[in-house]
Amino acid sequence: MLTGVTSGCVIALGAIGLTLTYGILRFANLSHGDLVTVFAYIGLWCHRLFHNVFLAGVATIIGGSLVGLGLEKVVWRPMRERGASSVAMVIVSVGLAIAARHVLIAIAGPRLHFYKISPRIFQLGDVRISSVQILVVAAAVVAMLFVYYILQRTKLGKAMRATSDEPALAKVSGIDVNRVINWMWIMGMGLAGLAGFLYGLYTSLRPDMGFYLLLPMFAAVIVGGIGNPYGAMLGGLLIGIVQDMSLIFLPSQYKVAVGFAAMIIVLVFRPRGIMGRAI
Repeated sequence: MLTGVTSGCVIALGAIGLTLTYGILRFANLSHGDLVTVFAYIGLWCHRLFHNVFLAGVATIIGGSLVGLGLEKVVWRPMRERGASSVAMVIVSVGLAIAARHVLIAIAGPRLHFYKISPRIFQLGDVRISSVQILVVAAAVVAMLFVYYILQRTKLGKAMRATSDEPALAKVSGIDVNRVINWMWIMGMGLAGLAGFLYGLYTSLRPDMGFYLLLPMFAAVIVGGIGNPYGAMLGGLLIGIVQDMSLIFLPSQYKVAVGFAAMIIVLVFRPRGIMGRAI
């Protein structure tokens, strides 16, 4: 259960960016998993540079936000302005994922990489909790509360909700849709950067792990309700817990399959997901 909560927090952070992208742009970004992998490596290199977990995490979040904004300016906005369909954008995202993966392999090589940290272990009865697990959960909770505050208490959040509901009407109402989209990428990719950094803290890194990160994130988005960031948070925790609890009965290679089985069960009873679509 404890490991599942830790994994679920990372899945939830990555899923928020996915669901924001779909909610506002109606576009499934299949490069998201590989970008999280890139950010995980950026976090690793920043940690080796600064020798400080906090500074490395902040640098990774900033790096993720800049990458997201840069891709919006260079790739996604020019495609939208030229009338590209959602299918075309999905295909480009697949190409971006493949390119990111192979650039990582060229730079870092195919071998596994690890953070060189020595976490403290706390014993609570029969349960062992590491300081890394506490850090991952605490950072994820703070980030999720920040997302809630932005969406519910700020003008930017209200503009995001309006754009998600009806982009054309939001534009007519005076909302700067391009500004909203810019901030959506900054926030979504910043959270993806944090997800990659936290993921690297408690597991090993390899360049081809993006695909295995993307699947549970998409499952979390669908379970929670496509387009709803709060649903993505809840779905991420659910998928993480179900996947890790399955290790009691099944070998680890079936974790992803168990997560998708849970998704199917939820959709049988709640076809729109747990929390629907709207922000």
